Amino acid sequence: MRDLHECDIVERFLEREDDDSFNALFRVFSPQLVAFFRRRGFESGTAEDLAQEVMLTVHQKAGQIKDHKLFRAWLFTVARNSANRFFSRRTREVPTLDVTDIIDFLPAPKRNPVGPASEFNEWMKFLDAPEREAMTLRFVEDWEYHEIAAVQSIPVGTAKWRVFNSKKKLAAHLSPVCDLNRRAA
Repeated sequence: MRDLHECDIVERFLEREDDDSFNALFRVFSPQLVAFFRRRGFESGTAEDLAQEVMLTVHQKAGQIKDHKLFRAWLFTVARNSANRFFSRRTREVPTLDVTDIIDFLPAPKRNPVGPASEFNEWMKFLDAPEREAMTLRFVEDWEYHEIAAVQSIPVGTAKWRVFNSKKKLAAHLSPVCDLNRRAA
């Protein structure tokens, strides 16, 4: 009986794709999607967010379904892909340090203790030339990413990546210094 009701709602939505038919579809499948995500270990709020994301995709791309009988399989394939994207994004998150926040923790260089500029230059030696330039432009010159991209003739995303990757590289060298200074304080 339930399957027949679902089939009718799906068929109505795929034929009309109006607000009323989508609302009915949402009421039927949204709880199923939330349960689907919860069974895969998502917290309640995240499961609901992902279910809404899937339903938005359904609303936008339902016209691509050629065989209406395969709607349910397509819906849960979209849900599985959303879960995979979520996990993929989460595994790429890397903790970084903002160089401007740790200036007080940087030790003076041993060779030429002249001040913060020489400390900055000592730390920048860990980076290659394009990364040094991007970090200097971003944190010393206070340039925006689009300005860095223009001067380096690269896309804005690459400029952001260079700064991000540079901070990640420096974090490996600066974290032990910060930990030692915190323990000493």
